[in-house]
Amino acid sequence: MANKQRATPTQLTFDNTRKPDGKHGGWRPGAGRPKGRTSVPHEEREEFPARYPILVTWRLQAELPSLRHARYAEVILDGIAASHTSTFRITDYSIQTNHLHFAIEAQDAVVLADGMQSLAGRIVHRLNRAMRRTGPLFDERYHSRSLRTPREVKNALRYVINNVRHHAADKHIFFHPDWIDPFSSGAWFDGWRGALDPHTAPVRRVAADPHTWLRRVGWRRWGLLDFGEIPGGD
Repeated sequence: MANKQRATPTQLTFDNTRKPDGKHGGWRPGAGRPKGRTSVPHEEREEFPARYPILVTWRLQAELPSLRHARYAEVILDGIAASHTSTFRITDYSIQTNHLHFAIEAQDAVVLADGMQSLAGRIVHRLNRAMRRTGPLFDERYHSRSLRTPREVKNALRYVINNVRHHAADKHIFFHPDWIDPFSSGAWFDGWRGALDPHTAPVRRVAADPHTWLRRVGWRRWGLLDFGEIPGGD
């Protein structure tokens, strides 16, 4: 007897071979609480009061091209610029080879998740097309952490904006002390100890102005950032 075709193909597993026989109730494929999500998950995340900035890291799937390519970066910058709302702002960012770092202000955990979902919707399809591929691009669960003190915010800003120096130092590669990563928001950052070379500015600014006291003022109590500071590890 030919098998009845399913409406949606599923991977064959031990569980989905245990089909009901039509005479008894019980387990059926897909029944019960869903085991996964197709969107950025909201559950089991830290609460994020609006007064605290948030450090977010979002990683690529394995074995994909580096994001530090002008064509891919433009897609990401477009997405960042279009993602800002009155309750969700990306104030600082850096594009690394296989992950993105953001400093974000969000009204709460739900707004953060929705903002990240919106960002994904704006960049994933275009990046896949630019890479001539299909399928998942980023890990579904980004990592996020609330920044609750001025010192935490300063350390996070150093980590986000100068992240490429951290990865380069691991390989014993060191940039000129005045160099600014063009794949970051560093050229628009107003918390440097020295004066920026105007020629380092990118074509456009996409990061949002910060609203929280910690991101605007509080972190400066620990001093401004030097161009050549190397962040600590993950």
